[in-house]
Order: sequence, then C-alpha cells, then structure tokens
Amino acid sequence: MSTNQYILIIDDEENMRHMLSVMLARQGYQVETAADGAEGLSLLMNTAYDYILCDIRMPEMDGKTFLVQALAQHVTAPVIMMSAYGTVETAIECMKLGAYDFISKPFKKDEIVMVLKKAEEREKLKKENTHLREVVAGQYSYGGIISRNAKMQEIFTQIEKVADLKTTILVLGESGTGKELVAQAVHHKGRRSGKPFVAVNCGAIPEKLLESELFGHVRGAFTDASYDKAGLFEQADSGTLFLDEIGEMPLALQVKLLRVLQEGEIRRIGGAASKKVDVRVISATSRDLSADIGTGIFREDLYFRLNVFNLQLPPLRERVDDVPLLVDYFLKRYGNTDDNRLLRVEPDAMRCLLAYHWPGNVRELENALERACILCENDRITADCLPATVRLADGKHPEGSSSDEDLSIKKAEILIERELIKKALTKTCGNRTHAAKILEISHRSLLYKLKEYGIE
Repeated sequence: MSTNQYILIIDDEENMRHMLSVMLARQGYQVETAADGAEGLSLLMNTAYDYILCDIRMPEMDGKTFLVQALAQHVTAPVIMMSAYGTVETAIECMKLGAYDFISKPFKKDEIVMVLKKAEEREKLKKENTHLREVVAGQYSYGGIISRNAKMQEIFTQIEKVADLKTTILVLGESGTGKELVAQAVHHKGRRSGKPFVAVNCGAIPEKLLESELFGHVRGAFTDASYDKAGLFEQADSGTLFLDEIGEMPLALQVKLLRVLQEGEIRRIGGAASKKVDVRVISATSRDLSADIGTGIFREDLYFRLNVFNLQLPPLRERVDDVPLLVDYFLKRYGNTDDNRLLRVEPDAMRCLLAYHWPGNVRELENALERACILCENDRITADCLPATVRLADGKHPEGSSSDEDLSIKKAEILIERELIKKALTKTCGNRTHAAKILEISHRSLLYKLKEYGIE
C-alpha cells in the first residue's frame, strides 16, 4: 500500500471526486480535490503534489487548459487525464501537451490504481537515473574533465605526477579538446592550488599590447601609459600562468619569454629594475610547433624550454566512448529547466552523435547539445534537433541535388527538407508563421532550420 503520496483530483462531478477520494484513501494516498482547473491551479500555488488526476471536460477551465498552465508553472507531478468522451485522438493530444497518461471513464478501481503504480515506478526510475548520472559523472570526473577513455585516464595519471612540480608543461591538442581545463587541473591538483591561475590567449591580443599584458609597464613608458601596471606574470606570482595558443606569439616576444623562463624574473616596459617572480608556466597550442620551427616562426630554444613535459590530448573522434558521458553532462547543464524535467536523447539522435567525427571536438558537441535542448519538444531530443552536419554524420553540408551514385537516405532527407521549406516560404510569400503551419513544425524550429540551411 502506498504511503505519503499526495494526489490532487480535479473533476467537476462531486460524485466522481468523492468516489476517487475514498478509493485512493483506502490505498494509502493523501487526497485533495478541486472542482475545476482554476481551483486546481490555485491549490498548486501552495502545495506540491506527487500525482494529479484531471478531468478534461469541465466548466470555467477545462482539463487541457489546466494541463498547459500547470506545466507552464513548472509543475513536475505526473498529470493523468480522465474523460468519458475519450478517443485515441484525444489521448494522443493530451500526451503531446505533456500529460503522463490518459484513462477513459468509467474505469474500474484496479485501472486507476495500476496507472498510479506505473507513474510511481516511472518517478522512481527517473530519480534513480538522475542519481546514477551524478554517480557516473563523479566517477569519471577529474578536475572538471569528464572522461572514462583510456587515453584520458593516462593523462590524468600524468597530471598527478607533475602537479606538484614547477616543470613547464606544453599541452597539445586540436581546438576544442579542453586544453585549458587540463591546465586548470594541473594547477588545482598541485601545491599551487589556492594561488592565482591566470590565463591569456596569445593569439587574441595584438602584438603591441601583448608585451604590456605579460610583463606590465611603468607610467610614461608609452602613449596612454598613464599609470604603473602589473603584468600577468606578476599577477600569477606564486601561482600558474597559462599561455594558450603559444604558437601565435610574435618572435620578438618569444625572446623575452625565454629570458623569463630561464632567469625567473621580469622587467616592466620602461622599467629600470627587474623583479623576481615564482610562476609555473603551462602553455598550449593546436599548431605543429615542430613545423613552425622549420619555417622560422617559432624559436627552437623556446620550444625545448616549454616542452619539458607535454600532454597530448586526443580528439573526440578518438574517444567516442566519452560521447554518452559528455551528452549526459551537457544535458544536465543546458537541459536542467526550472521544472527539473529530464531530457531524453532518442536512439536516432544518439546514433548521429556517435557517428559524427566532431572536428570541433568537445566544444562543438557542447554547442550542438545546447541547440538541441532549445529545439527539443516533449522532453525528447531527436535527430531533427541536431545540426544538419551532425545528422549527416560526415561533416558535409548538402548542396544541390544528390547524384545517382549517392544513395544516402540522410542526405536525401535534408535535401528534401530544404526544398519543402523553400516551397512553403514561396507559397506563403515569405510568411514564416504560415510556412511553419504548412510544414507542421513549430515556428522556432523553422527559424533554426532557416539559419542552418542558409535560407533567406
């Protein structure tokens, strides 16, 4: 017998409210009733229910209106709709609106109890899944990096070995693989944790400003130098300085950086005296520095000084076993709505996510899932919610007509979809709202598809 389960019954028929109240009370449920949807919404303002039973046909506010408004208020309790005029179409409509289940009147005692038991079991599974996700995320989380991949686990082991040392580290990997996260992990796992971690992207700051950013300047050193300024090396004193995209650093600054690494002291621009600094330098690049040395755009002596110990991060395509873990992690970040609903990735979407080669690595996966969370309907992320490049799973954007030799169904689907959107816009003279109705998709989905396919 169920205990401590709180149920709200909404029905305009007093006899039905009484019958359900008595029956469910005998089953151990605590019951409260409302005569229409408006009264039900009022009760929801002050009470959190475990389950809601709601009739469809009622005066004042009917069941469908109640359902929509309740979900808009972020009610998480499963809503079970009831009606004596139920049809398959009605049931499907209620489910699309967000109802957990639909039951036709008159119903037997066992029917309503069984539906509630199913809802109770589902809620239990949802809580268990959430708990398991948290456990898995914790088990495979290292310094904010989510991975169970063997190559990444080896990197975590290497981080433990060098975290306490002052050894310079060079983090190598493609764009989006998480090089800064690795640098932060090194910092926080070592004895410098709690001291400053300062990061700078060497390719994002103009050459004339980068020297001042790194080493600081004294007042009057150049035009606009109206005050003394401490550079990033001084700000990172006793901590870690992370030099991202070190391969973009100009040659003239490479010489000065080498001097700092060798002597452990800096001199502000325009300054007369040098200052000792205790800074652990971690640099990162997606470039091939060996090739840059050969072409003369990167100093060999600096390379050897930075590359005392290196960490080579694998691209996401080489750690496909991490994709489901990362999907769960990003869904928790971007799919955690105010009503705490649990978004579900459908099998067709997961197949695309696993098949795609992710040239933008983890950052691209994160962006794709954030987009999918916006586009998804009924808490389900389908393949249609993913970017076209991911749906194709080969990174190629379809243009023009497919050839006789190209028998890809996925490519054909996207080509057809683009053409249908164009025809709908032509038919409606560019009215996107009407075009969305013709296409039987939401207006929001149409806007994203127009952007995705580059349709004006």
